[in-house]
Amino acid sequence: MRLLYFAWVKEKTGVAAEEVELPPSVTTVGELMDWLKTRGPEFADAFARTDVVRAAIDQTHVRHDARLAGAYEIAFFPPVTGG
Repeated sequence: MRLLYFAWVKEKTGVAAEEVELPPSVTTVGELMDWLKTRGPEFADAFARTDVVRAAIDQTHVRHDARLAGAYEIAFFPPVTGG
């Protein structure tokens, strides 16, 4: 699965994009964020406030309870403010 990180999520993880193989226990966006936190302090920091991190599956915004089955790409980004 391809993971994309944007804005401060990318800055904190130090990664813009990566290919990962998820454990079978990871079936939702929320579970994916919890799993990502276990990958090191930079990921734990980036996903410390999962309530503000937004996600998109295959370029469609989704809630954290969205299922990952069949997904090709998951993107993570902080909320965007306008001006």
